[in-house]
Amino acid sequence: MSDKVSRRDFLNGTQVAIGASLLSPWTEVFGADGAKFALGENYYPPSKTGLRGSHDGSWETMHARVSGATWPVGSPEEDVDLVVVGGGISGLAAAHYYREENPDARIIILDNHDDFGGHAKRNEWQVNGETRIGYGGTETIDTPSSYADVSKDLFKEIGVEIDKFYDYFDQALYDSLDLNYAIAYDSKTYGKRKLVSGYGSRPWEEFAAETPMSDKAKADLVRAFTAEVDYLPGMTRDEKITLLSRISYRTYLRDYVKVDEQVLEMYQRWGISYWCVGMDEVPAIYILGYGDGGGLPGLESTVKREGGRGSEPYIHHFPDGNATVARLLVRKLIPDALPGDTMEDSVTARLDYSLIDRDGAKVRIRLNSTVVNAQHTGNSQAVDVTYVHAGDAHTVRARHCIMACYNSAIPYICSELPEEQKAGLAYNVKIPLTYTKVMLPNWRWFADLGIRFVFYTNDFFKQVELDYPVTMGDYNFSTSPDGPMVLHMCYVPYFDDIQGPEQWRAGRRRLLETPFSTFEHHVKDQLDQALSGAGFDADRDISGITVNRWAHGYAYSPNLLWEPKYASESDKPWVKGRRPHGRITIANSDAGASANTNSAIIHGYRAVREALDG
Repeated sequence: MSDKVSRRDFLNGTQVAIGASLLSPWTEVFGADGAKFALGENYYPPSKTGLRGSHDGSWETMHARVSGATWPVGSPEEDVDLVVVGGGISGLAAAHYYREENPDARIIILDNHDDFGGHAKRNEWQVNGETRIGYGGTETIDTPSSYADVSKDLFKEIGVEIDKFYDYFDQALYDSLDLNYAIAYDSKTYGKRKLVSGYGSRPWEEFAAETPMSDKAKADLVRAFTAEVDYLPGMTRDEKITLLSRISYRTYLRDYVKVDEQVLEMYQRWGISYWCVGMDEVPAIYILGYGDGGGLPGLESTVKREGGRGSEPYIHHFPDGNATVARLLVRKLIPDALPGDTMEDSVTARLDYSLIDRDGAKVRIRLNSTVVNAQHTGNSQAVDVTYVHAGDAHTVRARHCIMACYNSAIPYICSELPEEQKAGLAYNVKIPLTYTKVMLPNWRWFADLGIRFVFYTNDFFKQVELDYPVTMGDYNFSTSPDGPMVLHMCYVPYFDDIQGPEQWRAGRRRLLETPFSTFEHHVKDQLDQALSGAGFDADRDISGITVNRWAHGYAYSPNLLWEPKYASESDKPWVKGRRPHGRITIANSDAGASANTNSAIIHGYRAVREALDG
């Protein structure tokens, strides 16, 4: 790996029109004569539909910076104690920890998006006179018992009560309605498109008989699930775990279980919404505990995996995912902005965005503001941070600066960093994906077909699934199939001929070049395929579509087959990348190479401690 950070590492070949687009989105937000930073009483980004996530207006300035554009570092317009670059969970947590140590600190949080929360995105729709809520990114507090004490303590401070989810999440609802998993087979691999329900719940011989697979593939599928065979005979449990950690799941199925190519293809994209690669790059051992869609054949009889993901139910979900965690952090920082005082009342409380950036307030969150430069003053006693807002450059001076944005952007913002640190930051290739939410007036079609989740073997979207059944506070999940439903559909760019991080670079380019109309087409086509048997018509029955596009999505995953072994923790590139540099410290989940809320909180805390102890 080169010790220089290339522009390609960030842009990854994206051919996009940047120039004129730097200004036009802002006139839509503020109006031609709008106040410089005011958001207004009617400003409410969660209700926007269409292309969200890395929405137009959020990425153009940074891409221009990477392409070589510069803005003048002017005289500071403001003087504060802390600037946080990035208003996601890590940045918000960092602001909270800093203020705990300095209650009178003046803090400004700068974020390039039109909403705070980063990937913890809240989506809202109005259907039949009521508000429906969905998650546009970070969906759940996954296995909270494994969270660090610092994260657990933060949850307590902001009012997240983990045990209550056992009451709020209806784990029995879909089972009580006999809803199961279905596979939508593709015509390219299997000769025709066909939906077969009952995966994992019907007898395997019966399920396989309905599939369009060849006779051999059907027999192999049945054998893989039903035969009591140890496919790694003569090996101890530890030896099996070692082997299964070194080979892919596809290799295991092909070379040890010896299933037909059509079975291999059936599972090739199975975990793509989680690992964002094909199953030829995922270690076989990881499949244990991954139950998205009903489990996978062949390993349970070979070796049991203890603990880890799946060791407790996947139920710790707010209606808007972990956007509620971000909202509760904002309530802690700026209490007037979010009425109420519990996690339950926060779900339906309307956040007043006009209050998050007020003159004279000790804590301010400034949205639609892309940081393009951060550099120490001549005496190294402060950091000047320059950002672009509504097309104009502004500079703020701070005693400390915490970079809680994408690792890959930091070398272009902090040019004074050592080259080794820049290379460590650039090693992180964020993983592109979209969470597409589809609003339906009811979910009777799913109930009539007896399905809750459809996995597509080879189509644009990997799956469509019913929302998590969570009722919390005044928000009531539609437990009747005649009530409204938010569907979840996940798309990850997939390439048969590219492996390793290069596929994510190519995927980023593809995402930014894909218009909303393409997402809309595939939503309609795939829902019609799955539900037309119950009378569904996508043109008639869809109430709304929100595409949460994350060209820089999940934090880099170092647990796939290509990752080298490191001699020590300090040798890992992301550890080198997060080193403090003077009064600049680095937070975010990228710093832990782990795409979860625990990582975001841990590294927000660490960045504050390094800032104050340095």
